[in-house]
Amino acid sequence: MARVGRQGDWVNWAGDQRCRPVRILVPRSRAELAEMVGAAAADGGKVKVPGSGHSFTEVAMTAATMLRLDALRGVLDADRESGLVRVGAGTVLRDLNEELAARGLALENLGDIDAQTVAGAISTGTHGTGAGLGNISARVEGMELVLADGSVRELSAAAEPELLRAARIGLGALGAISAVTIRCVPSFTLRRVDSAHRLADVLDRFDELAERNDHFELFTFPYSDRALVLERNRTAEAPRPKGRAVAFLNDVVLENWALGALAATGRAMPRAIPGLARVAGLAATGTVNQDRSDRIFVNRRTVRFTEMEYAVPRADGPTALRRVIEWVRANEFPVFFPIEVRVAAGDDADLSAAHERDTAYIAVHQYRGMEWRPYFEAVEAIMNDYGGRPHWGKRHFQTAATLAPRYPRWAEFRRARDELDPARTFTNPYAARVLGP
Repeated sequence: MARVGRQGDWVNWAGDQRCRPVRILVPRSRAELAEMVGAAAADGGKVKVPGSGHSFTEVAMTAATMLRLDALRGVLDADRESGLVRVGAGTVLRDLNEELAARGLALENLGDIDAQTVAGAISTGTHGTGAGLGNISARVEGMELVLADGSVRELSAAAEPELLRAARIGLGALGAISAVTIRCVPSFTLRRVDSAHRLADVLDRFDELAERNDHFELFTFPYSDRALVLERNRTAEAPRPKGRAVAFLNDVVLENWALGALAATGRAMPRAIPGLARVAGLAATGTVNQDRSDRIFVNRRTVRFTEMEYAVPRADGPTALRRVIEWVRANEFPVFFPIEVRVAAGDDADLSAAHERDTAYIAVHQYRGMEWRPYFEAVEAIMNDYGGRPHWGKRHFQTAATLAPRYPRWAEFRRARDELDPARTFTNPYAARVLGP
């Protein structure tokens, strides 16, 4: 989670994005939020509202006014019959999951991190995996948006569907989200089976694995010929959570301490990385876990890294992944962290990376303190060949000019931005680069 430093610096989770706002304000209510936004805009200033700082880009950074929504959190209203839940924008997903579970509800799909705020997660297009499931924003039915003049705009799927399609993934560039209405589902249990396979076999069966599982993903180290396949499926059986000792061994010792130790070794001795990767690939063994859905979705992450993730047509996912691995090996580039591949259904949000196409997400990572730019530039060049769209919260080098042709509703988003934030109060250098002036 991002933090406010001793000198008032704002620093993201990875520790590689830092800014010093003129002021960091924490409104205690929607009324205070509106007052603060209006006052900053009246003085001609810019405003940014960060989430928890789990993005790897400059999406939330500003040298002007930063408004943190720590106090605007919690479930504000919930209808178990319809599944509609109205929640404060500053609610952290981890806390939301607990509040929903207490009401017999759950989010339909989640990523493997639960440290983001609701507003931050939907604004950047955060997603989980599942061939028949969209990202978190695809379940948004309404949004409360504070505009630059301090007014509050209620967007709903029924009354203003066009504006909501823009605002569901708005990069914080349309206004300050104060509350979100999400369609949830009854609580459910997931059974997770992890198994190791030859990477070539997994890629040959990619579509089969995606279609037969509610939630499918794979991890592979670029210098290993093995892949760890994660299959999560609903079950009518009761949860059988891991004991504390087993959970500590798997989630802390193996997935974090061991990974961190191997990555640090690779940073100190880059020539050892191929061997370390092969060892790590062989060490990935099968496990089975069955628990409440959010506890199965989410993994603990303590090892710091930076990340790029691209969305390509699902049919191109295996080929794109093979090309990334070929580049790493051909260039003997020192990267130890695994590549992650997930799938998602197409959706209709204007700036969704999965807009109107079934999607494979390919995420590459680099351990903190290691050179990442040549690797990420090469990956982006490969993804460009497939019309790749970047995850808005992860590193990329695109501009508005290169991105516009990839989004069929780019012009509609621009019109929504002109209507909701004509003076560009909610812009920053990142938004100007990727969305235009």
